[in-house]
Amino acid sequence: MSIRKIEPTDSAFNYPLIIKNILRTPLIYSPDQEIVYRDKIRYTYRTLEERIAKLANALEKIGVKQGDTVAVMDWDSHRYLECFFAIPMMGAVLHTINIRLSPEQLIYTINHAEDKVILVNSDFLPMLEAVKDQFETVKQIIVLTDLDSPPETSLTIDGEYEQLIKDSGDAYDFPNFDENTMATTFYTTGTTGLPKGVFFSHRQLVLHTYGLMSGLCAYKSMFSVNSEDVYMPLTPMFHVHAWGVPYLCTMMGTKQVYPGRYEPEMIMKLIMKEKVTVSHCVPTIIHMIISSPAAKQFDLSNWKVIIGGSALSKGLCRQALEQGINLTSAYGMSETCPLLTVANFKPHMLDWDIEKQVAIRCKTGLPVPNVILELFDPEGNPVPHDGKSTGEVVVRSPWLTQGYLKDPEKSETLWEGGWLHTGDIGYIDTEGYLQITDRIKDVIKTGGEWISSLELEDIISQHKAVSEVAVIGMPDEKWGERPFALVVLKEEFKGKTTEEEILNFCMKFVEEGKIPKYGVPNKLTFVETIAKTSVGKINKKEIRKQYP
Repeated sequence: MSIRKIEPTDSAFNYPLIIKNILRTPLIYSPDQEIVYRDKIRYTYRTLEERIAKLANALEKIGVKQGDTVAVMDWDSHRYLECFFAIPMMGAVLHTINIRLSPEQLIYTINHAEDKVILVNSDFLPMLEAVKDQFETVKQIIVLTDLDSPPETSLTIDGEYEQLIKDSGDAYDFPNFDENTMATTFYTTGTTGLPKGVFFSHRQLVLHTYGLMSGLCAYKSMFSVNSEDVYMPLTPMFHVHAWGVPYLCTMMGTKQVYPGRYEPEMIMKLIMKEKVTVSHCVPTIIHMIISSPAAKQFDLSNWKVIIGGSALSKGLCRQALEQGINLTSAYGMSETCPLLTVANFKPHMLDWDIEKQVAIRCKTGLPVPNVILELFDPEGNPVPHDGKSTGEVVVRSPWLTQGYLKDPEKSETLWEGGWLHTGDIGYIDTEGYLQITDRIKDVIKTGGEWISSLELEDIISQHKAVSEVAVIGMPDEKWGERPFALVVLKEEFKGKTTEEEILNFCMKFVEEGKIPKYGVPNKLTFVETIAKTSVGKINKKEIRKQYP
């Protein structure tokens, strides 16, 4: 017997999953809730709706049509939130430009995405000035600024954001269209070659919003988010739509606080003044905050922080918990929109002691609803979920990018065999928790055995003197590779701790059977800083250049 397809009534409305419908709910439930930008701007969701309409009218007036690409270069702001909605709701494509790209990467992404209009914060005008002669498709540049007047520039400026908003009507009839229409694009920078463009449809972003809701709001756990929370992103809005959380928090009508440029003093001021309760960031940001002397003066016990982008070490997790911060890990990547897993506690874990809880908080997590996650060995065979067997993490979900923009060859590699290949290696335990053990390219092969650089980083981070750590494989004639560790010491331990002391600390884990003896680095160096990528991850590519 074959499946029975539904035949719709001729007059039935086929409701599209498009971004404009995310905006409907808060205007019913909490139209007077606040959206805050630094210590400069404060307005309600009613005003947000008006400004989104005004922005659409302004863009239409300068010639933006459906299918055009509109790029944004801004700090995290209310303006960026307005662009998250107005541009795709018109049927145009939002390109969120990584403001930390090199000039070569910047102009490549602008031309490759075929940007027609660029909305640029005045702080980034010099970046565009450096590449303006290479523009291929850019027709207009709109400047965004907190200053009374925009600075002088050699660029031709076609308007100022607030003035265009002021001069535009506050009503716009946003159309319905196919939910598979492209809504956003942005570029992921790999270890080699030029950035790769990923893209997402309205349907994918709406479903991802519900995926976030199910992963962060539905389960009884130590960490949950609801409409009473106060949200402030600490992941740049250009980075995978600030992990999609602005869409979720808008749908729920939560109070939203945007910090602009990330400055520790302003961040702490906003957390305290606006009573921020939920944020998300990479480990280096939370490390920066809890290492700041100013943070120790404040009560952070109401602050929940989702950690992603890199593994959360047990040492950093304990430090944050000691200051009252409620941390959990989440996992995803640019190609996955990004959410795949969240390290929620199961109900029977809620009463566990702190050490067992830290172990769960630092796991990569449980797949959220509508994410199918598997492990494949090098031959493409499934790996058992026994907490020991490792394989490449492959996924299926309705919100994964369907390929790389204008790159069918890399797209086929990404989706080989009908599964999106993450390039991460890990295992799944009997409770269903994923644990990433390394990137395929970062695994250290020594004496014919694999050693996880992430596991070594986690172990070293637990030494009381260690502030930050990175581990890479160094070429070795006898063993192929040997682990090499870079360590940043906490200020109070500088000059009082030796490399030998930390290596001896690692030997305790050998004695406990946690790692083999050959897993202990044979070289460890104290450094002042560790290289980071444009989004705050440890940059092992750069470290390898520094220590060839």
